[in-house]
Amino acid sequence: MDVPCVRVAPEAGEATRSTLADADLIDDEYEIAVDDGWLYIPVADPDAASSLLEDGEIVSRTVAERESQTMPADLLAFDPTYERLGEAALIDEDDPDRARAIADAILESDLPVETVLNKASKVKGETRVRDWELLAGNNTEVVHREYGCEFLLDLAAVYFSPRLATERHRVTEQVDAGERAFDMFAGVGPFVIPFAKRGAECLGVDINADAIDYLRENARRNGVADRVTAINDDVRTVAAEYEGWADRLVMNLPHSADEFLASAVSLAGEDCTLHYYDIQHEDDPFGPGERAIRAAAEPEYEVTVETRHTVRSYAPHELNVCLDVRLER
Repeated sequence: MDVPCVRVAPEAGEATRSTLADADLIDDEYEIAVDDGWLYIPVADPDAASSLLEDGEIVSRTVAERESQTMPADLLAFDPTYERLGEAALIDEDDPDRARAIADAILESDLPVETVLNKASKVKGETRVRDWELLAGNNTEVVHREYGCEFLLDLAAVYFSPRLATERHRVTEQVDAGERAFDMFAGVGPFVIPFAKRGAECLGVDINADAIDYLRENARRNGVADRVTAINDDVRTVAAEYEGWADRLVMNLPHSADEFLASAVSLAGEDCTLHYYDIQHEDDPFGPGERAIRAAAEPEYEVTVETRHTVRSYAPHELNVCLDVRLER
């Protein structure tokens, strides 16, 4: 069957394959093909692949399925649901027997997985972490690769969502070298690190001390420690020290970002781009956030909503959205 592929010259093939693999964009269900002097690499997300690559183009092509790869569904009487995060598989099963069967199938399959974790609670508390049941492996620490960046993190100690990789890349593509970027809820650095790799001076704040420890380590791992400042504190306390500092602000705390808008306005420089994340009903997903931003920033700033972007469906009739907003004093 026809699948989206990156077509690239063989001499650039290994570099391209490595870049796609680091971003977890290669579609492992199909074989990489060579034909007429070109290399064809199947990709799971052609838009993300296209924005990432310097060489190659996206084409639709018939390639062979990987017949030798055994998947968990091949070993079960059903198709299990799981997420991949580095060499860990994450499942969400209430039935312990079903969870055990899925874990065993994942380990027996050809997936490059060493750890299987079952969600044991919802995200909770001020630090937004959850409990996990360790079904296989030694611990809850993983290494995740995303768009050429590497993140070490402990799922039991910090909040991290691999589902937002494409959204983080969308925002990162807007960052220019030399600008000053402030992530108000930075976590282990999934915005801060790629911003710094593009040449921005970055400041990340998080109330979770473990997240800040991992942010510092991830800055070191990715070679950007000289451009990253990490602070363990409530951003409302830190804001007074950085008044007017930011050219770009990230507010990825969608359930309660509105409570921090006064701090965001104090951090904003003369001309600042704000990425404001929200979760709202599908009938008016952007209105509440826009009204809250205007109430906090006007008339000190002229407020221009440049992008109203739907990130994903969050729950029935609820959307996770982002407002890219320009604040001009």
